[in-house]
Amino acid sequence: MTMNPLRLALVSLLSAGLVACTTAPLRNPMAQWQGSSNFDARRARAVVLHHTSMDSVDEALRTLKSVNSGGPVSAHYLIGEDGRVLQLVAEDARAWHAGGSRWAGIDDLNSSSIGIELDNDGSEPFSEAQLQSLLRLLADISARLRIQPRFVIGHGDIAPTRKDDPSTQFPWQRLAQAGFGLWPRDAPAPPPAGFDPWLAMAVIGYDLRDPTAAMRAFHRHYRGSSAETWQPGDFEILHDLQSQVLELPATR
Repeated sequence: MTMNPLRLALVSLLSAGLVACTTAPLRNPMAQWQGSSNFDARRARAVVLHHTSMDSVDEALRTLKSVNSGGPVSAHYLIGEDGRVLQLVAEDARAWHAGGSRWAGIDDLNSSSIGIELDNDGSEPFSEAQLQSLLRLLADISARLRIQPRFVIGHGDIAPTRKDDPSTQFPWQRLAQAGFGLWPRDAPAPPPAGFDPWLAMAVIGYDLRDPTAAMRAFHRHYRGSSAETWQPGDFEILHDLQSQVLELPATR
C-alpha cells in the first residue's frame, strides 16, 4: 500500500521528534538549567560534594561555565547559599569536577559520579536553605540512578592529597541520618584484637598511597578536624564503618 504524501510527511516529523527526545540531554525539573560546555560522556555511580571556595554563587557560576586559570572545570549542579539549585551539565554527561581521584577502586571519578558544588567559601557554616535543597536533590538523584549511600562522598575523600572540601563544617552526620553517606553507629564497640585501621580505611574506600593525606581526609569527614595522627576513638569508628561496608550485599 502506498502512503499518501501528507501522511508520509507527518510520520517523518513524528519520527524526527522521537529521535530528538531520545537524544536530548537529561535535565532535572528541580533545577534551573544553566548549560556548560565543559563535559563529555560518562556513567554515574557516586555523588561527589564540593564547596566552591568563592565569595558568591555568581562568581562560581562564571567559573564553572568558562575557562579559568587552572583549566576548565564544571559540575552537574551548583546550590546557592539561598537554596537555589542550578544544573550546568546533564547527568548522563561527564562534568569536570573530580580531577585526579580514587575511591573504592574507582580511578576516574569524573566518569562515574555526579558533582555537586555548594556555594561556600570554605570557612563559613553551610546554610539551612542550602542543606535542605541538597537533601532533596540527593534523594532525587540517588533514587533515579540507584546510587548506594556509601558512595555519597566529598572531594577531599577522593583526592586527599589535593583537596579539602567540603570543609570540616559540613554536616556529614546529618546527611547520613537522611540516608546519604556512611556514618558510625551510636556507641561503636571496641575493635577486636589485631584490628588493622589501615585495612579498614581501604575497605571504606580511601586511597592509601599517601597515608597521611588519607588520615587527614578521614578526620575531616568523621571527626571534624585535620589531625594527621590517630586520635582516641578512631579505631572504634573505623571498625564500625568497615563492618557496615562488609555487611552490605554484594553489588555489580
